[in-house]
Amino acid sequence: MKRKFLFIIISLSLNTIQAQKFDLKDFNKKFKTAEWLYKYDLVAWWSTDSLMTKDKEKFKQLGREWFCFQDSTNTWHSVYGKYENGKYNQVFHFVVKSRNEVSESKEQIDTSFLNVRGKVLKIAFKQMKYVSDSTSIRFNHYIRKNKSGNFDIYIFPAFQPNGTAIYGGEFIYEISPSGEIVRNNSYYQGKFRGYKTDKPVEIKLDYRELKKPTLGGIFFAWYYKSYFSKIFINTKESLSTPFKDGNKYIWIHVEKDLKKIAKSKRKNNRKKKKKN
Repeated sequence: MKRKFLFIIISLSLNTIQAQKFDLKDFNKKFKTAEWLYKYDLVAWWSTDSLMTKDKEKFKQLGREWFCFQDSTNTWHSVYGKYENGKYNQVFHFVVKSRNEVSESKEQIDTSFLNVRGKVLKIAFKQMKYVSDSTSIRFNHYIRKNKSGNFDIYIFPAFQPNGTAIYGGEFIYEISPSGEIVRNNSYYQGKFRGYKTDKPVEIKLDYRELKKPTLGGIFFAWYYKSYFSKIFINTKESLSTPFKDGNKYIWIHVEKDLKKIAKSKRKNNRKKKKKN
């Protein structure tokens, strides 16, 4: 494999060792989103821990349309309820400042704020229903309002109850407040793949049909970086991996020598034909 390296300091306060032809701009944009998804996921976990201590009878009032958001002071909130018949019924509201600072709030969040988020989440769930109904895999969802006023919704495989990390499908939608699907950047390999997290082994995510790492692949590698000794995102043109350098991580991107790979494939094909 041909290796070309270039040291670059990127705007995310993270060092990157980059292949010369690697699309760093695209990767950085996706990684910035992946970092936000990671924070969102932590908030969801911490608030869920508090949720599980509450009155179980109220759980019957909950639907799938729970979500997290940041207020004007960047404080995180988690809301649990149900969107039904055009209205969101708020059941639980938590203010989340850290793992050890999760408090229940009795404040009723603005109805229009809740309703539109419940609405677009329901639309997103419906869009990927053909996949979720055909598998026992659990999914997590993430939502935020973008600069255009629409909502970006991300639905990825969750960390499974049996300790398996899953990849191979990511469902990404931009939906307007009126319910129009403005953009669909979903990607599904046709099947999900997974690795058990009980041993810190080296793993490789197979995205060889694509030229660039996907958002879901980057998020997977960042989320599970401490569970495995190494995680490689293997695309058609490159290998990317988060590497621990002291107390921080750097991303390493290695460009593949496509001509050498193609030559090797032709050579192997000739050998197979001779054998046959």
